[in-house]
Amino acid sequence: MAELKSAWGIEIGQAGLKAIKLRYAEASNQVFAVAFDYVPHPKLLSQPDADPDELISEALKTFLSRNQIQGDLLGISLPGSKSLLKFIQLPPVEESKVAEIVRYEARQQIPFPLEDVIWDFQPMGSSSVEGGFMLDAEVGLFAMKRDDIEHQMYPFNQRKLELELVQIAPLAVYNFLWFDRLGQRKDPEQSLNSLADDQYVVALDMGCDQTTLIVTNGKKIWTRNVPIGGNHFTRALTREMKLTFAKAEHLKCNATKSPDPKAVFQAMRPVFNDYVNEIQRSIGFFSSVNRSAQITKLVGLGNGFKLAGLAKFLQQNLNYEVEKIDTFPSSVGDSVLTAPLFHDNILTFTGPYGLALQLLGQTQIHTSLLPPEIVVARKIRRKKPWAVATAAVLLFGLATSVAGYGSVAQSVSKSRFGGAETKADEVAKYAAKLDSDYKAQESRNAAAKERGEKLVKALDSRANWLELYKAIDECLPRDESAEQLDETRIELMNRISLKSVTSKKYDDLATWYNDNAQLAKVSPQYFSPFDKTEARKTGPTGPGYVFTLHGVHFHHAPEDPVKGQGTGYVVNTLLKNLQSFKVTRKDAVTGQVIETPVGQLGISYATVKADPFVLIDYYPMGRPDMASASSAARGLRPGFQPGFNPGGSGAESSYSPPTPGGISSPGIPSPGIPGTGIPGTGTGRVIDTQLPPEQINTPRKIHMTNFVVQFVWKPTPEKDRPKVDPALPPVDPAAAPQDGQAPAATPQTPPAV
Repeated sequence: MAELKSAWGIEIGQAGLKAIKLRYAEASNQVFAVAFDYVPHPKLLSQPDADPDELISEALKTFLSRNQIQGDLLGISLPGSKSLLKFIQLPPVEESKVAEIVRYEARQQIPFPLEDVIWDFQPMGSSSVEGGFMLDAEVGLFAMKRDDIEHQMYPFNQRKLELELVQIAPLAVYNFLWFDRLGQRKDPEQSLNSLADDQYVVALDMGCDQTTLIVTNGKKIWTRNVPIGGNHFTRALTREMKLTFAKAEHLKCNATKSPDPKAVFQAMRPVFNDYVNEIQRSIGFFSSVNRSAQITKLVGLGNGFKLAGLAKFLQQNLNYEVEKIDTFPSSVGDSVLTAPLFHDNILTFTGPYGLALQLLGQTQIHTSLLPPEIVVARKIRRKKPWAVATAAVLLFGLATSVAGYGSVAQSVSKSRFGGAETKADEVAKYAAKLDSDYKAQESRNAAAKERGEKLVKALDSRANWLELYKAIDECLPRDESAEQLDETRIELMNRISLKSVTSKKYDDLATWYNDNAQLAKVSPQYFSPFDKTEARKTGPTGPGYVFTLHGVHFHHAPEDPVKGQGTGYVVNTLLKNLQSFKVTRKDAVTGQVIETPVGQLGISYATVKADPFVLIDYYPMGRPDMASASSAARGLRPGFQPGFNPGGSGAESSYSPPTPGGISSPGIPSPGIPGTGIPGTGTGRVIDTQLPPEQINTPRKIHMTNFVVQFVWKPTPEKDRPKVDPALPPVDPAAAPQDGQAPAATPQTPPAV
């Protein structure tokens, strides 16, 4: 169960000390009036012959002798006439910068150095926060000189009474109005306020020398000090009726019981009129500033309001309902609220009541003018026991830890474990020696292995060159069957003759690639495109070989000018095969499918340069003997007429095979030509025997194309060769055949043409 806190609200006025003790029960959400006290001064503090400090000290002494305040919260009020209350309307501003702006406003509004005053502030009204900005923000700024506050606190400090709250009297009265008369609560769901935002209540707290006017709707506050109080009525009686101050005060309080009440009220009439005028002027000024405000009623507070006829006079002249306080409906406690002394002075207990409510945390106002150095000192003092307890626990823990470590250290001392440690060190040294010996043997073994690898290194690559030349041979075009061969129509035979195969080693193949790429831009008609697969777009790099093939062919298919003649024939046959991952062909004799790796060997970036074809004379059966002899006598190669240049271009030349079937590409063996006496060539030459013999060897024009093919070769050992063409897209695992399904067709490398 939560501890119930009690709070005393104490106000020392001109006439006496008023105090009330409240207690808040959270379970029932009610405020209980537990005790009260009223200690009148023998004289008013403002009388010329009065000693205020002595009178206050005696009143406080009497109060302490009557009441037990040990463990209760204490709060006092400060006179509003010596304080500053300002309400500042702020523009939309970041919530985090409100304090900075208010400090600036405090320097402007407070007519003293901030070091000489104690001030506080808090947001008022119905301000809202949107996006970190306060909108419609009104801030209340409350201040009082430090000397005045310390003077008010002196009697309590002298008796070592700790004050938790030092509040301005008008704000204490506002707390009372907010909680008791307007029914407001900190939890909006429990509020009983029936006033609209534009409806206001005016409270008149009449003291001895002045009246504090407070206008509020529960959210906003507007205050003003009216310089007319109860003593002004007393002085009027003193002046008009020639009475002493004490007799005039008694007559004022008992005007209706005097022998001539009319004369008494007639003497006070001017003060009544002045009082009404001041109240009317103040309300008028407030209404001019807040044009939508509507005053619903006046609430009279303070013992000065017990003056007979005052409430009625105000109601008649101001045309507002005037309410006099006779109970505190928002609190319970019959022992206090129904006590005659309390009921007779209830109008003067509103301030202490508001102080006690704030101490219990039941009000909207939370500011305090208690000097900040006192607040800090109390926080430190209250935390000292906890700090001492924490330090004691830490010291105890440290001592326990030290003792534990000492015990552990003793349990593993050298006298107990020295021998075992020595043996362990010896074992560790022996293990280190074994490890060192093992590493030395590892080094010797690695050196021997390296020497052996150098001896057998060539075994992995000795067959590479043989495989390369075999791949070049397999990439040459050939006729698939003997029926396709007709050497009288050499231009239709699938043959290419390689005159030379050379290679050059490069430390960086990028040099060759960049030179050829530049040449291709200058003479694009002589080059086929480089490989454009994703794996080869950047060109070759690193060490490798560039092979150069010089060749010639006579193939010329008029019906296929793109792929069947000139450079296109080389591109579509030899170059195409050199750019393949593998080439396959079917053996003409055995019918076996032969698969030869090409790109798999490391061949890539095959390109071609060719001269325009030239026309030459071709003798199917060879030149006549005389022509051959004449040509031989002049140093010409058999089968060619003068003017033929096999390595370049020219106008026209002539050619006849030096032997039957004389083209160097592989062919199909044949048994010879029946009826002509020509033996089998072994190279597959077939001659149309239906022609007359004189027409068989008639020369005719054929097309000859010289070309140069280059490609890159980076020798790749068999164990490092890729199994799948990197140019092909990766196989989707989802496309793998399921049980009972036929496997999908696999893309095949085109066979050698």
